[in-house]
Amino acid sequence: MSTSFFGKYIVPEAAALRNTDSYRTIPPIDDGAAREILYGGTRLLNLASNNYLGLSAHPDLIEASAKALSRHGCSSGASRLVTGNFALAETLEAELATFKYQEAALVTGSGYAANLAVFSALADRHTVVFSDRLNHASILDGIALSGARLVRYRHLDMEHLEQLLGRERQVAKKIIVTDTVFSMDGDVAPLARLVELGKAHGALTVVDEAHATGILGRGRGLAAALGLSEDVDVHVGTLSKALGSQGGYVAGRLETIELLRNRGRSFVFSTALPPAVLGASLAALRHLKANPGEGARLMRMAKAIRDHLSGLGFDTMGSTTQIIPVACGRNRVALHAQALLRAEGLLVAAVRPPTVPQGTARLRLSLRADLTEDDLRRVRLGFSRLRVSFFP
Repeated sequence: MSTSFFGKYIVPEAAALRNTDSYRTIPPIDDGAAREILYGGTRLLNLASNNYLGLSAHPDLIEASAKALSRHGCSSGASRLVTGNFALAETLEAELATFKYQEAALVTGSGYAANLAVFSALADRHTVVFSDRLNHASILDGIALSGARLVRYRHLDMEHLEQLLGRERQVAKKIIVTDTVFSMDGDVAPLARLVELGKAHGALTVVDEAHATGILGRGRGLAAALGLSEDVDVHVGTLSKALGSQGGYVAGRLETIELLRNRGRSFVFSTALPPAVLGASLAALRHLKANPGEGARLMRMAKAIRDHLSGLGFDTMGSTTQIIPVACGRNRVALHAQALLRAEGLLVAAVRPPTVPQGTARLRLSLRADLTEDDLRRVRLGFSRLRVSFFP
């Protein structure tokens, strides 16, 4: 071990971080996807998970996962391109493609890996990628991996995007990428205008539907909700949020998926998802197709909670979805408010830089379809008490 490097760089950097209000620790949580969880031995209502439809413990998913585990064992044993393939994976991809109104789909180890695969396969140093300033870190990391030049446009600002596209009109290879539902703000992309600009400037359009899958467009995402499934070139999503399982996916034209299979580094060089996960994901997708209204019900619930918070004077930062931020500004304010809500039996995330821009620390509520009327009353009461005690 290099003691000089460790002592000179790692020890002081860790100590400096430990003494800031940006320091992170793994919370003392058991069963973190459940509606109610144990936090340091105290039972709390879970408003911090991305298990939006409450499917992670659904009996159909558990049964399908157990059957796959019993039949195939614990591991895939290799990448899909070697021996790590299962008929379950091919069935899942075929059904995902149909569900997304696309020709083909590819399943990856995570949503993060899906974005890395997209950009490592489709972009290179001759490509300019136009990315919303608040896009997920996995998009930015995928662009960096590809060697493409990153051009960031102001959040949701299509006039700014149009200006930037005009400045780069001489570039032949252009990609526009956006989250459809933004994970820290809960707002949605102006997708129709973005698609128009992509067509006008000959740019490939890529959308990440991670937080819209299962919720919008009868579960198919924002592109489907707006009738734009065929107009968007590449659809990225996740199996590990509303679908209650694990992994990511990319759907699009057949040739696009062929390139990802061959050049998507996070796909080519990763061990494939295990069979138990594939079984759960397939069961979740089939549940979603059979119950297309669950996302809409969650959206109605979210509107009622947003209206309550706004009525109390909280700033929900333009959210229109199941993700509801509550602006706090400073890191310490967010952490203090989180602790007060925990005392009320509610677990919410306190999101701080670098996850969000400096000075925009916030509470982040992730609502879920399995919340009961009593749960929602607890949420309203907890924030009412927070307002009185902390935000007079």
